[in-house]
Amino acid sequence: HVQLVESGGGSVQTGGSLRLSCEASGYRHSSGVCAGWFRQAPGKGREGVASIRDGGATTNYASSVRGRFIISQDNAKNTVYLQMNDLKPEDSGTYYCAAKVVEGSCSTVTAIDLWGRGTQVTVS
Repeated sequence: HVQLVESGGGSVQTGGSLRLSCEASGYRHSSGVCAGWFRQAPGKGREGVASIRDGGATTNYASSVRGRFIISQDNAKNTVYLQMNDLKPEDSGTYYCAAKVVEGSCSTVTAIDLWGRGTQVTVS
């Protein structure tokens, strides 16, 4: 059974940090095309935050988080991370881990093959 399980969400104050983890079971991040993080605020659509491919050599970020968030991948632990620094209230929402099994983009919601259930981040 293939699963992506997120953890690490929580409540922090403005300027604080959190590290999200996405552990895969029944699937190897290293064998996929790419992995990414999306977020969704109440009443808004799901948006891409960061993606990683080529074994971690290539990363992409939304302009709103570039310079504050870092996506990384640990193949030994089969886990993708999102280090979030200098958090702002507008970063609040549910964060979802995503993976692409066949070639395509990890920045587009409709292209994603695997989704986690999400973890809540609240910045006040």
